[in-house]
Amino acid sequence: MRVSAVFALVIPVAVVVQVLVEGARWPMAPAYAMAAALTGLWARRAVTTVRALPRLRPARPRAGTVLGPVVMVVVMVVVMVVVMVVAVTVPLLLPVFRFPRPTGPHGVGTLTYHWTDHSRREILGPDPRAPRELMAQIWYPALADPSAPRASYVQDGPIADGIARLLGAPGVTFQHLRQVRTNAVADAAAAPGRHPVLVFLTGAQGFRQSNTFEAEELASHGYVVAALDQPYTAAAVTFPGGRTVQALPRDRMSALIEQSLTPAATPPVLHGRAFPEGLIPHLARDVPFALDRLSDLDRADPRQVLTGRLDVARAGVFGVSLGGIVAPLAANLEPRLRAALVMDARMTADVVRNGMRTPAMWLTRDAATMRREGWDEAEIEQHQTTMRAVYEKRPADGYFITMPDTFHLDYTDATAWSPLIGMLGSSGPIGAERAHTIINAYTVAFFDTYLKDTHPALPVFSGVRAETTPASSRTPAPTAPDNQGRTSRPAGALMTLPAGKKAKGTTHPPLPSRRGAMGCSGETSGKKVRRARRRRGRRHPR
Repeated sequence: MRVSAVFALVIPVAVVVQVLVEGARWPMAPAYAMAAALTGLWARRAVTTVRALPRLRPARPRAGTVLGPVVMVVVMVVVMVVVMVVAVTVPLLLPVFRFPRPTGPHGVGTLTYHWTDHSRREILGPDPRAPRELMAQIWYPALADPSAPRASYVQDGPIADGIARLLGAPGVTFQHLRQVRTNAVADAAAAPGRHPVLVFLTGAQGFRQSNTFEAEELASHGYVVAALDQPYTAAAVTFPGGRTVQALPRDRMSALIEQSLTPAATPPVLHGRAFPEGLIPHLARDVPFALDRLSDLDRADPRQVLTGRLDVARAGVFGVSLGGIVAPLAANLEPRLRAALVMDARMTADVVRNGMRTPAMWLTRDAATMRREGWDEAEIEQHQTTMRAVYEKRPADGYFITMPDTFHLDYTDATAWSPLIGMLGSSGPIGAERAHTIINAYTVAFFDTYLKDTHPALPVFSGVRAETTPASSRTPAPTAPDNQGRTSRPAGALMTLPAGKKAKGTTHPPLPSRRGAMGCSGETSGKKVRRARRRRGRRHPR
């Protein structure tokens, strides 16, 4: 059998196997086209050969007929090589990747719910009578079942479209994310016991699954994580029945966010309504509502999975980017929240002014890393000074973790979506795997300290600076029985370093306070920051 015949058979078979295993993917379109072309050429040649069988005889080539076939063969070889390179390269750049296996003792289950808050109006939408609605995906500790099929990473096509818009890519670019499988099992049987709950808030134009690496790790360690899709700030929210709400235009959303960070005398207006407090208080009120719905699930889950498994008395909140801005305000509004973790986010003027009542941890990076990523000096200043101002004045325990060489997207799953994200400079030198390992270690240790009766040591990583300021005068957080009937211990035992000291083995000096630029009031120049945001455009999604 000739080599060409082998290719004509092997490539179509390989394509069929790929479709059966992974499903059809648009990045594989060149391979599909090549397989179809080779199959057609092979079939045509076979038919021609069969028809010629009765009159086969030696043929003497006529003069002038050799060059034509040679050129045709060269052209076909070149085309096949180009198509094969594209067919191999595109899937490598847009891979169907795998999430690392969680390190906890539990399996991971997942469920999705549609919640409607009839007590609140949707002030971000065009219909003033519409109630506020949320989509929530819950990851929870489950009984391990290695043979069960794994849940999809992204179920809704509009979400993949929204991701592409966020990164300025064609709409079909990230459709392959729908073929990615996670470590979670849909509707899996929950692990015995009552588990502490966490509410996760994603970034602007993000989506509820954006930190699956972190949600699955927490669930495997015994936490119930409820991630919210908040309409008009999430990339796209698809409700039951197929109705989809797209994110607000970026310029309008940014104006509403900035009003909460650096209030202007003339507030932004949306749908004829002024927003003197900006956007953040509206988003923060989703968190108490989510806790109410989680309490309902604990009493009677309509799926009959989570009934009796959720301990809402031991609750925390964490968020990244815009979600990190919202989380501290939500913790101040909701007394059931006993701990808050913030990832790479500025603080609102309200939180800078009033501080935080709950224990809090900040995971962020230094100013030099932000400069390497390309942030404007005004935004760098606001990030660094507002976080540190709240850290230094809050009445509860605080932890300030600085992770040099991490870029903004390293705090999410985004670096796994495509190697192009790193090639284009949107992923830091630290590497996504190491960044996620560090983030998960600190996240689990922090929430174990304040929501469980455990005594973890603060993780130590080379190059990472960990600061702590134990509360000197603080009302102890209320205690609640855990799964063994014990009560959660008071805060403050995660680490014992004095304020401003660094953990053993770390290499970077403490960050300066920069109080001369801002102080604890948080009153930077709003105009300066807004000008910087307009210059920065869409380079760094929140």
